[in-house]
Amino acid sequence: MKISIVIPALNEEKCLPILLESIRKQDFKDYEIIVADANSTDRTAEIARKYGAKVVAGGMPGPGRNKGAAAAKGEFLYFFDSDVRLPKGFLRNTYKEMKENRIDLATCRMMPLPGLLIDRILHSMMNGFLIAMQRINPHAPGFCILVKRDLFNKVNGFDETIRVAEDHNFAKRASKYSPLRVLKSAEIEVSVRRLEKEGRLTLAWKYFWFGMHRLFLGEVRNDVIKYEFAKFEENKVKKKNKR
Repeated sequence: MKISIVIPALNEEKCLPILLESIRKQDFKDYEIIVADANSTDRTAEIARKYGAKVVAGGMPGPGRNKGAAAAKGEFLYFFDSDVRLPKGFLRNTYKEMKENRIDLATCRMMPLPGLLIDRILHSMMNGFLIAMQRINPHAPGFCILVKRDLFNKVNGFDETIRVAEDHNFAKRASKYSPLRVLKSAEIEVSVRRLEKEGRLTLAWKYFWFGMHRLFLGEVRNDVIKYEFAKFEENKVKKKNKR
């Protein structure tokens, strides 16, 4: 098995089929899919099994990824969030680039869905940041982390005591053994639902605060900064009720 795709999920019956369908359409077939389901109350697990995925017990994103990895058999672990979509050739191109260049840890440039101008600008800025920092202070967003399983095991996976930015912490620890690279062969398409939910300026400020906390106070291991896993539809209902 070349690639194990691991997806932590909670009540993702709307987004998950889009990701799984984009995986099904890939021209690279040596992979397995593992969905780490955090006790969803909707059809998430049912949909995952319908697409041939193995469903394991999940939790918050970090623990969910670890539990998915524990069940994986692939040479590489590809961690995705439920609300991304893979362009054609993504699996083939990324696997080839990592093998040919002996890359054990990677992420990809991102493109927003649906792609408003402001969102394209924000994501372009984030891409520039990832590329500029990959050799200095490596960051990798949890919705797209590609890592060799041996390296993942070497650093004991994601730190489950961290509440926020466990993905960047993982990239930092793993890059001590193998440098992080932003791949050139593929981009990943990313939902903007979190931007729409929290507001672009509000979310930008929150991420800035995350960075400052990590820089001066260490990793965020408590709820000093509010983080919500899923709950996007719940937020929409609250907004409608306020009208």
